[in-house]
Amino acid sequence: WGARGRAYRGKHMVPVLEAVPNFSEGRDLAWVREVVRVIAAAGADVLDWSADPHHHRSVVTFVGTPPEVEEAAVAAACFARDTLDLTHHEGLHPRVGALDVLPFVPLLGLSRDEAVAAARRVAVRLADEGIPVYLYGWASDPPGRTLASLRRGGFEALRGGFPEGRAPDLPAAGAPEAPHPTAGVTCVGARDVLLAWNVALRGIELERARALAASLREAGGGFASLRALAFELPGTGLVQISMNLEAPEHVSPMDVFRAIEQAVADEGGEIAHTEVIGLVPDALVLTATADRLQLLDPAPSRLLSRRLAEHVSARGRPPSPAGPHRDDDG
Repeated sequence: WGARGRAYRGKHMVPVLEAVPNFSEGRDLAWVREVVRVIAAAGADVLDWSADPHHHRSVVTFVGTPPEVEEAAVAAACFARDTLDLTHHEGLHPRVGALDVLPFVPLLGLSRDEAVAAARRVAVRLADEGIPVYLYGWASDPPGRTLASLRRGGFEALRGGFPEGRAPDLPAAGAPEAPHPTAGVTCVGARDVLLAWNVALRGIELERARALAASLREAGGGFASLRALAFELPGTGLVQISMNLEAPEHVSPMDVFRAIEQAVADEGGEIAHTEVIGLVPDALVLTATADRLQLLDPAPSRLLSRRLAEHVSARGRPPSPAGPHRDDDG
């Protein structure tokens, strides 16, 4: 939404804040549907959810006024704390918490500072609920702390107590020296709209995919604001480049895609498909590019701008039940 959303500021009476929590459960769809129900019951408008069994992770996108979104975020965090156990969790994706990541995104009528304030208010409440919190992105002090620096070694690296230099920004009430024994910690942040997407490759070995991911990401001299990891998807014959592009309005997703496509072709492989986690930023795909990307589920109903417009227009009408965009991998 980005610049288009900022252009609307001052024109809408109701501010819109987005939250995109990532939970460490991607195989039990009944659990995912229940956390969606918990979020909706707290007053937020759930726009999208997806679950990935390989990463063992689910992502929910919801919006509302800051108070609505904050209440829903705390309710979801407490539900995850009470129902998920990281001591029995195994998946491809790095994680340190049952509610692993909780970013807040200002969409309409809100500034960066207001999103940071919402993130920090929720962080205080989570710590009071027994969940230690790391702050990242705009919400950290100084701003800009990355998730990679917080999730190094995963939950297992924290179980015996916080390593030196890795104490949480907000320790849990009553247990300041250690993470929650089953729910771990939560990374709470504020950021702009980003593109979270996976490109599945056929005919490429995992080590070559890892080398490609390293060359693509900003830290390896590749694309600015791009984070990339490579995984093997068991039982599929595919490997995956999993990416976050933090500035899709300034770094062309198509340039990233073409770089992957060329590198894979040079190795004798091919792109099997592309999938977007959460709603689709307009900068990624219009109708003319959906086939070019081999995009899974390119339905217009998944465009962030369209869903946001529907949310704004629906304010004041009774809410309707939210549903997923699909029940398989997301």
